[in-house]
Amino acid sequence: MTRPKGRPAGSLQNRVLPTGEIVAEATYRGMFTGNRGILHRADATLGASRWTHPHWVTCTLTHPRGHHHGAMPDRGWTALFFLDEAVALAAGHRPCGYCRRAAYDAWLAAWAQAHGPTDRMIMDRRLHGARVTRNRAQFRHQAEAQALPDGVFVLWRDRPHLLVGAQALPFDVNGYGPAQPRPPGPVTILTPRPTVAVLAAGYKADIHPSAADDGV
Repeated sequence: MTRPKGRPAGSLQNRVLPTGEIVAEATYRGMFTGNRGILHRADATLGASRWTHPHWVTCTLTHPRGHHHGAMPDRGWTALFFLDEAVALAAGHRPCGYCRRAAYDAWLAAWAQAHGPTDRMIMDRRLHGARVTRNRAQFRHQAEAQALPDGVFVLWRDRPHLLVGAQALPFDVNGYGPAQPRPPGPVTILTPRPTVAVLAAGYKADIHPSAADDGV
């Protein structure tokens, strides 16, 4: 596909935030790419229909067979990018069963423990129903922060924070900021309910190395 004039690759609207927003951010690529169908128009801008495809996956940056189609090719899926897997999970994605088979198998095992055995179609439909409201807003819910598993994103002090151990890590497009103590009391959760249950059942999200800078 020919990229529209004046739009360098880094300015494409394909970077996903824990709040579910898809933004253009030249410095933000991250550890994973992902797929939820064709979201872009011919001019590489995103249309309004970003949530209709139910199969939202998180993929490796490199195709297992070395294929590369570009970020927004003609008649091809729109490549989205996530800082890490925790961000992808908060946005409603799950591991890809093709390029991330080990992670997918671990996800299925934790899903079965949390929700009971199921097939991929039913699982994806359940996830889809927990992603966005009819008004295209991210589904959010409340719970006690101390009871939440690692890998969950919460909205705290008007900013997304990742919960890991006893800490809450403020999200930034290029990594996590200085760790704060995990907040007491109820918080607003960004990660979909079914995914929170999968994390509680033992699935371990792959987290950006900046989280370790604070001893996490």
